[in-house]
Amino acid sequence: LDVRNCLIDVEEIFRGTLTHTSVYPREVVKAALARNSASVLLAHNHPSSGNTEPSAADHALTAALRSALALVDVRIVDHFIVSGDKILSFAEQGLL
Repeated sequence: LDVRNCLIDVEEIFRGTLTHTSVYPREVVKAALARNSASVLLAHNHPSSGNTEPSAADHALTAALRSALALVDVRIVDHFIVSGDKILSFAEQGLL
């Protein structure tokens, strides 16, 4: 997102297996910097569970990404978890 929260680009950075994806904060930071982003929206799915409840790993990853992006003045606006027709917003849940 730019400084007015307008969408600059959408990019799928990581793709995982049915139960696991490795996410590297460095790659997220690189993608944000390449687009001169002021902020980002993050999203991932829980394909087989049907449950959008964030796992401990989801919380840890969001915290790691927030810390890494903060070093370059990029803010996380929201992190969405999608499962089927359900969506959980970290921002709406007060998790950011």
